[in-house]
Amino acid sequence: MVAALLRTAVTRTAFKAAPMSRSAPLAGMRFSAVRFASSKRYTKDHEYVILDDATNIGTVGITDYAQQALGDVVFVELPGVDTEVAAEDAIGAVESVKAASDIYAPVSGVITEINETLNERANLLNKDSEGAGWLCKIKLSAPQEFETLLSEQAYKAHCEGESS
Repeated sequence: MVAALLRTAVTRTAFKAAPMSRSAPLAGMRFSAVRFASSKRYTKDHEYVILDDATNIGTVGITDYAQQALGDVVFVELPGVDTEVAAEDAIGAVESVKAASDIYAPVSGVITEINETLNERANLLNKDSEGAGWLCKIKLSAPQEFETLLSEQAYKAHCEGESS
């Protein structure tokens, strides 16, 4: 009983001791949410790119929709680091038990990193295609190309049109 009272007293004291501004935290949260929502774009060929606007580097991968259509992925061909690519260039391939599909660069730039894990665990694309299963990172040479890609809403509409 004493411990519960002590915890309550400490909690109340800590709460009173740390007044918070009502506008500052909310403004920061809105900014973060807007920035996050607009930093991921898609292609009609089912690639995505997540742009880190601080570094101008985009993380590229295939969408969940694409990996579901492919089925169990067994091999991933990745581009070489330091390779210069133009938007829509073939930069690799994904092979599954059902099909093989080329991967296209969603933006122009230079490949700065590849996901080496996929060499050993190609099925990571099936488990987490839009997370740990990313393919490569591209330093954008034409950042304006990012804005021409599909928003999440437009991409969903595109996928719904394909499946009907």
